[in-house]
Amino acid sequence: MNPLIPTPAASVLPFVDPFGFGRAACDYWRDTLERSVLFMDVMRQRGNQYLEHIEKTKPNVLGFDAEVLVDGRQLSRPVNYELLRILPPQGVETDLQMRPFVVVDPRAGHGPGIGGFKPDSEIGVALRAGHPCYFIGFLPYPVQGQTVEDVVEAEVAFLRHVIERHPETSEKPMVVGNCQAGWQIMMAAALEPELFGPILIAGAPLSYWAGERGKAPMRYTGGLAGGSWMTALFSDLGAGLFDGAWLVQNFERLNPANTWWSKQYQLYSKVDTEADRYLEFERWWGGHVVLGGDEIQYIVDNLFVGNRLSTAQLVTSDGRRIDLRNVRSPVVVFCSKGDDITPPPQALGWVRDLYEGVEDVIANEQTIVYCVHDTTGHLGIFVSGSVSRKEHAEFTANMDYIDVLPPGLYETTVSSAAEREDAELIERDYLLEFSPRTIEELDREVQHRPDDDTRFATVARISEINLGFYRFFMQPWIQALATPESAKWMRRMHPNRMGYRLLSDRNPLMTAVPVLAEKVRADRHPVHEDNVFRAVEGILSDQITRSLNAWRDLRDSSSERFFLDFYGQPMLQAMVGLGGDAHVHRRRPGAEPEHRRFIERRREEVHHAITEGGSHEAVMRSVIHVLGGAPATDERNFKRLRASRAELEPGIQLADFKHMVREQFFTLQQDHEAALEAIPTLLKGQTASQIDAHLAHIEHVLAASGELSEHAADRFERIKGLFHQAIQHAPEEEQEALRDAQARVASEAMAGEAARREVESLMESLPAAERAPAEPSEQAAVKETVDKATGDIPAAETVAEEPPAEASAQEPAEETTPVAPEPSRAPVAEAPAQSPSSEPAADAPAQAPGSDAGAEAPGERAPGKSGSEASSAAEPSANEASPANQGTSAGTKAPAKRKPASRATPRRRTPRKPRKG
Repeated sequence: MNPLIPTPAASVLPFVDPFGFGRAACDYWRDTLERSVLFMDVMRQRGNQYLEHIEKTKPNVLGFDAEVLVDGRQLSRPVNYELLRILPPQGVETDLQMRPFVVVDPRAGHGPGIGGFKPDSEIGVALRAGHPCYFIGFLPYPVQGQTVEDVVEAEVAFLRHVIERHPETSEKPMVVGNCQAGWQIMMAAALEPELFGPILIAGAPLSYWAGERGKAPMRYTGGLAGGSWMTALFSDLGAGLFDGAWLVQNFERLNPANTWWSKQYQLYSKVDTEADRYLEFERWWGGHVVLGGDEIQYIVDNLFVGNRLSTAQLVTSDGRRIDLRNVRSPVVVFCSKGDDITPPPQALGWVRDLYEGVEDVIANEQTIVYCVHDTTGHLGIFVSGSVSRKEHAEFTANMDYIDVLPPGLYETTVSSAAEREDAELIERDYLLEFSPRTIEELDREVQHRPDDDTRFATVARISEINLGFYRFFMQPWIQALATPESAKWMRRMHPNRMGYRLLSDRNPLMTAVPVLAEKVRADRHPVHEDNVFRAVEGILSDQITRSLNAWRDLRDSSSERFFLDFYGQPMLQAMVGLGGDAHVHRRRPGAEPEHRRFIERRREEVHHAITEGGSHEAVMRSVIHVLGGAPATDERNFKRLRASRAELEPGIQLADFKHMVREQFFTLQQDHEAALEAIPTLLKGQTASQIDAHLAHIEHVLAASGELSEHAADRFERIKGLFHQAIQHAPEEEQEALRDAQARVASEAMAGEAARREVESLMESLPAAERAPAEPSEQAAVKETVDKATGDIPAAETVAEEPPAEASAQEPAEETTPVAPEPSRAPVAEAPAQSPSSEPAADAPAQAPGSDAGAEAPGERAPGKSGSEASSAAEPSANEASPANQGTSAGTKAPAKRKPASRATPRRRTPRKPRKG
């Protein structure tokens, strides 16, 4: 403000005040000169930083210390990738029992490290949450001959190594794939699904033909260039290497206002405060890397032009089909409407490419979650500090919840806790909510157009033709002329690289800049913001930005119009063999016969499991039923479920809990009504008070997210009715419930024992030559089954009376002949409960009629008898009296006839008549 005229109009009065006007002009020009010197000094530092960075053997921009665990160059299929372990910074501790995080950086022209660029990054958020973190980076130059498949196999090997380092946790690593690393991770997960935990793909394109008209012009680049032949040309000029600086230049062309003006003016206008931030970002932006010619050709032909990944058309060299439907882990897709490189249609279109409806997603047991940001740009998705503190922090905190979400399609939103009415129920600053979606609702983001598919299919055909012409007519000449030295010279002379080299200390003309900059910093005179000339400068800058944006919009709209008109010609489409039918090359991939049979088997298993389980399954089934009627769910439900799980079944692993959730979800999906009506059956064996406690647990879980919707409340009322129905038929006392459970399990065990004896009887009737000796494990199978079945039911000490001592006493084996019940006699429901151990319980009831009190336990043998003799002594064959079986084998003696024992005189037995066959 002008000290001589201290009024609010001071910014205008200098025009009429000669002294004020002159002072404002002098102040502005002096500030402009000083800012110019400081700006050139920052650009000089940028050039020096670039030269220092590219001269490193393994350059990266990680903001954390790390150690190399696996060098990809040492693998059986060597690549230039490596696995690093992030060392926690001072004051941060990680828990080895928590799920490990693996961040994979994109190799799209820039160097590695953007995923851990600063404390507020994907790695920083995971470290603060206590997760062990790993990073998959790469070197500036590829290994000779490496392919995309080699890179995918290397990432699989890295994940195996991470899993081996964490035997203390059963949870698979969460994998984060940024940009181009996203499709690499999805390819690896489709080939080796058992290695992956939840997958987060941030700004990753998977459906390359998708897009909204008027936006995302990069998808037209392949058609405007005539296909992928130019990729092959630049690879040949690079002697088999493709300079990543060309990819960076393509990114910069999307926003010429920022590239040519705004980024530099932002530094110039705030050079006193913006220098460090600018240099930090430029260290990554200018760290160009090189790709192999075969790699980039594979990427362009199969992904960006061919779009073969989202339609399951990719097949590896060893014959394995890459089908994204094979991914078993939950997939979280994070994209933004402000992203002009990977817009939401390209990030989400693969879902509708693979699935006709959400029922197909559920049948395939996939969980897909997507989050669409409103404004952030492509780099902001995995670089912005605000995005990391909000979205990435919530993804990290809720990953266990995402891992147990039932299969389906969900949209997630992040809302501020302070803006919600139920803020007191939220622990952190934000709340992550999940809302079920359908494919039709997803289409609002994808905006699929079949006529655009026709055009892009035409581009793919023309690309194959032009690439064939290039390889036949031009490639031999280019490869003969290109040498490693010429390729190196061409990379050095690339405009993006030259800008760094020219403005560095290696340029003699820059010698005076650091000297002048030091003097300016020592006596700096910044102009005040209300200076009229500074205001005019800002207006001119805005005008330049708007002009460049208008030129960009005109360029993009013209390119789009040309693309649509040229490749939309029916004659051109017919010439390449499409005839205007895009579905020839854009059919939804069908299911393999094996997969269809698997789905049918799963449906049968789920249908048979409707009445299987106990109270825990009943509780989980009820909660899923009620929450399925709500428009959204959030992390609070998971926390309540986890707390309820700890009370109902302490010690259960998260993997088992996830399995239970999914099984009950599929049960409801298979036959909803039958699954609900079976809830009282699942509660059998529980007392009325226990069932009432389970109902209270359910109500506690449902109250976590506030008041239920009307539809969810109606569902909960039905659950209450089913639980009250079970309470009416439930015993009041726990001892009565135990007796019922023991009788039921014992009945099942006795039925299994009778079946085993029947099988042994049939085996005894076979000739010795045809009868294979029984394995010891087979002989003990039923006994082990009985032990397991009865092991979970505690014996009630007051159920049975103490048996008489003379009835329970064991007689010597040589004085008693054990007699087993007849195989054809089924056990009665009142059979005594089995003891969990192989020995009879001390309080077990007396032997049933027809059995010997001193008989051997099932599976035991009399001393000194062989296996076949013991079996013969334990039970008479059903075919002993059959004439056809007597004397079947000359070397086989007929078993001796035994005398049934009298219960009163166990030592004196009369012979038992053989049963008629």
